[in-house]
Amino acid sequence: MKKKIIYLGLFLTLISTYNQPLFAYDSVSYSKQADEKTLYNKYKDVTNDLNLIKAIELLDNTTGKYSKEAILGRNLTNRPVKIEFTNLALINPMYTNFDALGWKKKKNLYIYINEKHKDAPPEALCALLAHEAIHQDEHNSLNEETYAWTLEAAVWTQLSDDNPELEKISHPLVERENVIKKLFVRGNYTSKYIHKFVITNKG
Repeated sequence: MKKKIIYLGLFLTLISTYNQPLFAYDSVSYSKQADEKTLYNKYKDVTNDLNLIKAIELLDNTTGKYSKEAILGRNLTNRPVKIEFTNLALINPMYTNFDALGWKKKKNLYIYINEKHKDAPPEALCALLAHEAIHQDEHNSLNEETYAWTLEAAVWTQLSDDNPELEKISHPLVERENVIKKLFVRGNYTSKYIHKFVITNKG
């Protein structure tokens, strides 16, 4: 009986010391896994890349919200846009140094992002996707391209103004976003200087 009392005392001491059940599970980790599973299901027809999913979700609180709707199927094809990282040189060597491509194959839309941007911040990818989701057919006018670049700049400006640390991240996609943000701000938040940039830009 004395041994049982000692063991019981040790058991209660352990519980009070750590202030948690001995067989507890990590509720935060479990919740995170459940949230990620929900997101994967939501975007299963778009992408299976979590970084891209986070980027698309960020569009909700920006002027690029329509781009999210377009990605999910509210576009000229009425089908979700498929998004993936890839080696753009495999599509055509002339696209080697492009950051991304909006593409249409038969009745489906695709956004191919240069694989070098796999580790880009979701906010930078968000701005890029806002741009690429505008391209929904085989035709691409200067006006459409100017609008897409301006939208990208506007989205990045919103996100980086909310979190200035984003501009300090060393990444090629962030460098791109910082360049067009400067043009956007310099043009008093219009396409004035971006239009000139688009004429000379490749990719």
